[in-house]
Amino acid sequence: MATIKMGKLVEVDIRKLWGHEQYDFSNWLADKENLELLNETIGLTLSEVEKEVYVGAYRCDLVGKDEVTGEKVIIENQLEASNHDHLGKIITYASGLDANVIVWIVKEAREEHRSAIEWLNNNTATNINFFLIEVHAYQIGDSLYAPKFEVVEKPNGFIKNAKTQSGSGEYNRSQSERLEFWNRFNEIVAERGKPFNVRKASTDHWYDIAIGVSGCHVALNLVNKDSCVVIELYINDDKELFDHLELSRTEIESKLGLKLDWQRLDDKKASRIMYRLPGLNFDDHSNYDYLMNEMIDKAVLFVKVFKRYIK
Repeated sequence: MATIKMGKLVEVDIRKLWGHEQYDFSNWLADKENLELLNETIGLTLSEVEKEVYVGAYRCDLVGKDEVTGEKVIIENQLEASNHDHLGKIITYASGLDANVIVWIVKEAREEHRSAIEWLNNNTATNINFFLIEVHAYQIGDSLYAPKFEVVEKPNGFIKNAKTQSGSGEYNRSQSERLEFWNRFNEIVAERGKPFNVRKASTDHWYDIAIGVSGCHVALNLVNKDSCVVIELYINDDKELFDHLELSRTEIESKLGLKLDWQRLDDKKASRIMYRLPGLNFDDHSNYDYLMNEMIDKAVLFVKVFKRYIK
């Protein structure tokens, strides 16, 4: 049997890729394809970012908005070891820009700054999330450089969510069941090659999936009292879009192979186009893997079909 020749993975200095964090790295990261690398690493759905946004006399490297949640995201880049100056900057930018997600990218995360980000995640409001990420680069022989984001610190959903529960520090039964469900769901999404970006598991009953179009997204909802999961297109505030889609109702349902519940909701801003998948039971997890795979299949199908009809 012939011996397979293999190369050696070698880490290279990231300054070989980007000489300047503002003019080189920020410009590189702002490119949609490269931004997707960051999305995949921390579960964001950023499609574009604005560069060099002023906060008083200072400038934040990148500012964007998560497509699914609508949360403001700031990104501060530092192609050197983390320092106190940049720690102060990210807090200043988060305050000045009213950001919900703060991403600090560094060449090397010092231990004191890891501890600081961990403390911020554990002691700030549940809707404020800090990420500390190291950026590395690798090469095999004379191959192209391969950048890689490595998460050093990220939000601790358990601690932050527990703080919102009447001070008890414990989940109620439904919250615990939902957290367990979404954790397993994320494992299956990863096993299937991530057909969509993995979202942080939480105690929420919903799980949102971006479709690359602002103003609407696909949502998965756990409705244990009705023993079902709802897969839906959630339209934030656009009755014209709902009406446009409903004109093709028969065609859309035919392509999906599903009978949908079309809810214009005239008394609300949002509209919903729903499919109910039976089988959810918090007291019996035996069918969870089957149910979750069905949810993933339907969600992927929703994204594929509805995107064709949304201008």
